[in-house]
Amino acid sequence: MKNNNNKKIYPSDITREQFERIKPILESARRKTKPRTIDLYHVFNAVLYLLKTGCQWRLLPKEYPKWRTVHEYFTIWRKTEIEKGTSILEEILKKISWRGETKQWSERENNIHNSRCTEC
Repeated sequence: MKNNNNKKIYPSDITREQFERIKPILESARRKTKPRTIDLYHVFNAVLYLLKTGCQWRLLPKEYPKWRTVHEYFTIWRKTEIEKGTSILEEILKKISWRGETKQWSERENNIHNSRCTEC
């Protein structure tokens, strides 16, 4: 990862201070079987970037961790907890007052398709 400092790179990024408040929740999603080699701060900011821009996983900017790593964490964080009825990711987005796109991926794709299709 090229960006080793804690500065915001993209408008979708949150600050380290904001992240420290949600870090325990993110860490609780996965059992710690070995020491983590990746900084969850950068992974979470990558998820926020993807949610905000709607870009493809493989087009994730190089300042973030590898797209496969980000996707793995995203998959873990978006699983719905049966007791709560929401996912950890939804919980966190509410906690940080996320103002980004909240449409489902398929709904977003339909809107893009309909805006480009002149014969529909």
